[in-house]
Amino acid sequence: MKSICISSDIIPLGEFKTGISTCFKKVQATGHPLIITQNGRPAGVLLSPVEYDNLVYRKQFTESVEQGLTEAAAGSVHSTEEVRTRFAEKRASRKP
Repeated sequence: MKSICISSDIIPLGEFKTGISTCFKKVQATGHPLIITQNGRPAGVLLSPVEYDNLVYRKQFTESVEQGLTEAAAGSVHSTEEVRTRFAEKRASRKP
C-alpha cells in the first residue's frame, strides 16, 4: 500500500460527501488511500480496488505461511518422496 500524505490524503466527512466523485478519481489516480475523518477522528478509509485486492492477497498469503510454520513446528510434515508418491497415486487414479 502506498504511504499516506498527511496534507492531501485526509479529508473530513463533510468534504468527502460533497466531492465523492473527485475523491474516487483521486484514489484511483494516485493509488493512495483516503482517510475520512468525523469530528477530527478517523472514521473510514477509501482504497482503490487494486489496493484492496493486494491487501486481501497479502493477508491470505501471510495466514498460509503462518499455518505452514505452525504445522511444521508441530511435526506435521511430509518428505519429498511421500509427496511425490501421493501425487503419482492421484494421477494414476484419474487416468481412464
